[in-house]
Amino acid sequence: MYSASAAAFLATIPSPDRGVWHLGPIPLRAYALCIIVGIIVAIWWGERRWVARGGTKGTVIDVAVFAVPFGLVGGRLYHVITDPELYFLPGKNPWNAFAIWDGGLGIWGAIALGGVGAWIACRRKGIPLPALADAIAPGIVTAQAIGRIGNYFNQELYGAHTDLPWGLEIYQRFDPVTGAPDTLSGVATGHIPLPDSPVHPTFLYELIWNLLVALVVVWADRRFKLGHGRAFALYVAGYTLGRCWIELMRTDTANHILGLRVNVWTSILVFLGAVIFMIVAKRRGPREAPETLRSKGDERDAEEAAETPEAPAAEEPESRNEIKVDAGSSGSDPEKPEKS
Repeated sequence: MYSASAAAFLATIPSPDRGVWHLGPIPLRAYALCIIVGIIVAIWWGERRWVARGGTKGTVIDVAVFAVPFGLVGGRLYHVITDPELYFLPGKNPWNAFAIWDGGLGIWGAIALGGVGAWIACRRKGIPLPALADAIAPGIVTAQAIGRIGNYFNQELYGAHTDLPWGLEIYQRFDPVTGAPDTLSGVATGHIPLPDSPVHPTFLYELIWNLLVALVVVWADRRFKLGHGRAFALYVAGYTLGRCWIELMRTDTANHILGLRVNVWTSILVFLGAVIFMIVAKRRGPREAPETLRSKGDERDAEEAAETPEAPAAEEPESRNEIKVDAGSSGSDPEKPEKS
């Protein structure tokens, strides 16, 4: 017979025993790997949607060269600015603010600064940023869902204690060498539960919500032919709507304004902005024409092809070059130049 503790364990979701593996001296972090996979999925899906709309193949990859680095910097900046006590209080190491591989990216900063990078790239290519944003919207929110798997490996972003069957077991982790507690890079030897375990897996709630948002955006885009940034605004509104109630369930340390977590206020404000944008953008009419989505390179190639002179026609036989003299002409030799 199973003991009561064993039965409780089987009725919950266990956490991984670690979030970091070492390949010799190289650490392989689940969080970083999930971010990389998410970026790849977003680019791949966005590229397919962009080409299907009439855009130039390879454009999304070119834009990502600008948008991804900007987004990573923006996401980290938002995290550091909203949680400065993690890095700048006495006893903290300020250099850890640059340790992006240890987790800590704010989606708000990532989208905002990533959008700046995408705008720069779109300007260089002569394509409208709102149209590109519509194409990549489902891929971005799917990438966010994949990123939440990294939170699962890091044992972070969870809620309060729960007795629900899908409660998440969280364990104490220790440095395998020193035996000291190490929540992020340690190993859960013995699977000793933390005091609040099991807890609400809020990262899982957000993962599922994000995938549902991706499906809604794809459906609405096909049904209503959304354009001028409306598909992207729908993604933002859908994501922030879910993030608001999920954020209220989390118990990790966060700064508060008027009794609410900072990210709750951000979700509310961004949601309202996205809804207003959808209303205003609808006035711009139907979706962008496919020819407006072609990059400058495509137009230049077409112009060069049009300007290329045709090959000269083959010379005709001399017998066909005889010049007939009209009746009443002077009968002068036509091959001799006339005197002015």
